[in-house]
Amino acid sequence: MITRFILIPAFVLSVFSCNEETAKVHELSSPDGQNKIKLELTNNNPKYSVSRGETEIITPSEMGFVFKDNDTLGNNFEITGIEETSKDETWEQVWGEKKQIRNHYNEMVVNLQEKSGKQRKLQLEFRAFDDGVAFRYVFPEQGIEDSIFIMDELTSFNLKDDGKAWWIPAYHEQRYENLFEASPVSELDTVHTPLTIESNSGLAISFHEADLEDYASMTLTNTSGNILKADLVPWADGVKVRTTNSFTTPWRTLQIGEEPIDLITSYLILNLNDPNTIDDTSWIEPVKYLGIWWGMHIGKYTFWEGPDHGASTKNAKEHIDYANQLRIDHLLIEGWNKGWTPDWYQNAMHQFSFTDATDDFDLKEVTDYAAENGVQIIGYHETGSNIDNYLQQIDSAFALYNKMGIRDVKIGHVGSMLNMKEWHHGQFGVNYFRYVLKKAAEYNLTVLFHEPIKDTGERRTYPNMMAREGARGIEYNAWSEGNPPDHVTILPFTRFLAGPMDFTAGILDVEISQGYPGRRVHSTSAKQLALLVTVYSPIQMLADLPENYVGKPEFQFLKDVPIDWADTKILNGEIGDYITTVRKDIDSDDWYLGSITDENARDLEISLSFLDDDAKYEAQIYADAEGTGLDNNPEKVEITSREVTASDSLTLELGASGGTAIRFKKI
Repeated sequence: MITRFILIPAFVLSVFSCNEETAKVHELSSPDGQNKIKLELTNNNPKYSVSRGETEIITPSEMGFVFKDNDTLGNNFEITGIEETSKDETWEQVWGEKKQIRNHYNEMVVNLQEKSGKQRKLQLEFRAFDDGVAFRYVFPEQGIEDSIFIMDELTSFNLKDDGKAWWIPAYHEQRYENLFEASPVSELDTVHTPLTIESNSGLAISFHEADLEDYASMTLTNTSGNILKADLVPWADGVKVRTTNSFTTPWRTLQIGEEPIDLITSYLILNLNDPNTIDDTSWIEPVKYLGIWWGMHIGKYTFWEGPDHGASTKNAKEHIDYANQLRIDHLLIEGWNKGWTPDWYQNAMHQFSFTDATDDFDLKEVTDYAAENGVQIIGYHETGSNIDNYLQQIDSAFALYNKMGIRDVKIGHVGSMLNMKEWHHGQFGVNYFRYVLKKAAEYNLTVLFHEPIKDTGERRTYPNMMAREGARGIEYNAWSEGNPPDHVTILPFTRFLAGPMDFTAGILDVEISQGYPGRRVHSTSAKQLALLVTVYSPIQMLADLPENYVGKPEFQFLKDVPIDWADTKILNGEIGDYITTVRKDIDSDDWYLGSITDENARDLEISLSFLDDDAKYEAQIYADAEGTGLDNNPEKVEITSREVTASDSLTLELGASGGTAIRFKKI
């Protein structure tokens, strides 16, 4: 990986001692001067505010902490020093939606100390980017010998204007797997981040956090009006964060755009994480894969042993043959190990073995057969949220995968609580997921988390963190009322602002001919193709039964579409209505387009100005056939081609819950 750094020491203020004449208001601007974050001491309490241009976004808002025994840190401060710097670097992602990432910001570090009493110190670190602002707290080592128990973080976000917020509830047994709702900020309860808001000011903003490590994740709760407050996810005993000596919080982030599509190509979250720590990344590769997963969700197979067991040696070999035939070189086999029962998903500290195979499955025979056919097996560990059981076996389980030539592992955590008592997104869960990620790196394994902690950009630091679930996926269509057509037009503006998701798209049999009666995927087949562009993941599952791909001309797009990109652009979009995304292949001059809509059919006029000037392309177009829509021949895909240049435009005709997928092949 090639990284170019330019460190610019800008307007540095020397550290100084505070006196009565010292200014109590300090402002930091982004490099383009548009985004500003201001710190002021009001009655010795630190408060911050945020604006963009002439528009106030956050009015003076609280900062600080409450420790055990109602010990408040935040109401008796003086400023002992301020230091301001700038940084401008360009770094390369190991994989991603954009290869070259510019990290350009101005920073202000404010040193505070209590004026009396314990005279504790606290640092506030602020960064202003052209696409948003961020801040975090650093509580330095200062001779405190006792454990530190954070009972509350006082951080608030006093929004100047109300707006339409797109949210899912926090503290729900389904974790992050809920449909997004839209309501005024003033009517919110407690919600997960990213929280995206179309502000009445005309701006689009999104709250989240970055570099979450050894701390509780942050949800947001409405305290009154337009005031949101950090609500840290607690341990079972009510303590929010346990630490000793010192602590550094995650960055509290606010991405800012003139319109919602601007948020999608913001890389602020990534930039706030530490650089890659893995020296040799040659074993980390994006993959496209098939599996038996959809067959289990539609009821064709079972996880547990029996006549319909999905993970039998016989069935695994048949799927390897399909992968070979379809030229997809990775295959996920789930349910191969001992411990599966029909009640495995119940909250009951279920016991799995991660090294012993079921009686009808031979791991060595399957991996050997896969290798002979040019197919890599992806490993699977379902913990059932019994973390104690998993951690006792993790080294032997990972070592087994190394021995069998398996380089990727999907790890599930079905259950409303880890170990039946701790939230997935509390400090316990944060530390658990980071531990597993680091442990996987020791064994040169990439990781795909299901039922995870939310993404906060750690893929920059540990690029073996490929993707995760963390939202309501396509499987809900197999056995429930399903996902409404607008679900996937909301995700790019909300969940995907955090990072890649294993959404498992690519279902061509959208009416699920072999599944449960009355269940279906609420989209056209062309929309399923387009999702491979609009919903990003470096580990993409082509989720349908493999036999449904055989002989289908539209499968060509699923084979062609890359999973690693040089660049990404959003051509248009409105949250919950539609979106059109284009991405440039990392290994060629080709571009790919995905455009999807909600339940409403619509025509979209797009400019092809993103293509290279003075070049010609063959546009290979996969679209809803004429008259096709959610309730009318949804599986009919029309395939055409035409020659285009950057000066051309195209009209995309999207059926109800439809889509268009295009490969622009340079000629």
